[in-house]
Amino acid sequence: MANHKLTTAIQTLGHTQALKDGTVQPRGFELEFEEVSPIIKAFRRMVRGLEFDVSEMALTTYICAKSHGKRFTALPVFVVRAFHHGAILVNAKSGITDPRQLEGGKVGVNRGYTVTTGVWARGIMQDEYGVDLGRITWVLSGDEHVEEFRPGANVVSMPQGRTLEAMLEAGELDAAIGIASDHPDLRPLIPDAAERGFRLLAGQGHYPINHTIVVKDELLQAHPGLAQAVYDAFDQAKQLYLARLAKGEIEAPTKADQTYRRVMQTLGGDPLPYGLEPNRAMVDTVIRYAREQGIIDRAYTADELFAPVRASTRSA
Repeated sequence: MANHKLTTAIQTLGHTQALKDGTVQPRGFELEFEEVSPIIKAFRRMVRGLEFDVSEMALTTYICAKSHGKRFTALPVFVVRAFHHGAILVNAKSGITDPRQLEGGKVGVNRGYTVTTGVWARGIMQDEYGVDLGRITWVLSGDEHVEEFRPGANVVSMPQGRTLEAMLEAGELDAAIGIASDHPDLRPLIPDAAERGFRLLAGQGHYPINHTIVVKDELLQAHPGLAQAVYDAFDQAKQLYLARLAKGEIEAPTKADQTYRRVMQTLGGDPLPYGLEPNRAMVDTVIRYAREQGIIDRAYTADELFAPVRASTRSA
């Protein structure tokens, strides 16, 4: 019997390469890839049109979409993780050196209010620095993937024809989250941001999740073994990557490869753990942030949001 084909949109990363080149396939299924660049376009297409059977998706986009009844469910496969202390930029000429100075001001957010980097950065500001997020006006450069979402009154759109970078340079914003700039006056608000992230990882296990994998509900219902098959395939592909990473066999390692290798050394094991249990604290944290920041109107449990699978017991 021929394998069931699944239209799929994911990035080509070290730990997904074996899926993309066909070395690994889900048992009983075949992944047919559509290349979408940047991958955020796939998130929107999945949320608004259910265009893929399997898709990568930003975690808070998923949580927001689920709260609005979108017909797909995530697997506990977390393909992108990042530290976000360095995501908040300020103008060095502004004199702002403490996140609490942003209260009463305006902070730009790249793209939408529900963008995962923005959610994590706001959570850091609140939890680590005591910032009252409700006292900041959040200025967006784009719209939301989930059309039905309506942000609070302190969330506004950027003026047409402007950029967040230009507004920050001109002093029209007090800070901006998630923008890239090489302007000499723009710098991270939190000093030594990368090292702070690794200290929190080592001390508290704080390792933010950015992207997960979602599957259409109709397919999960029609094929009871699908969730496990896809999960196992992603895990197998990752294990092949981690074996090469641990042995230093990655040619021309990317910044992500270098980060994952350092995470592996810090944790003494898998730098990209899949499965719900090793990630429950981080999932619970981002759900809390989404609730506190007005993205969802009730606090979901992690078990409500992810399809049940048997997690691998293998370690890197």
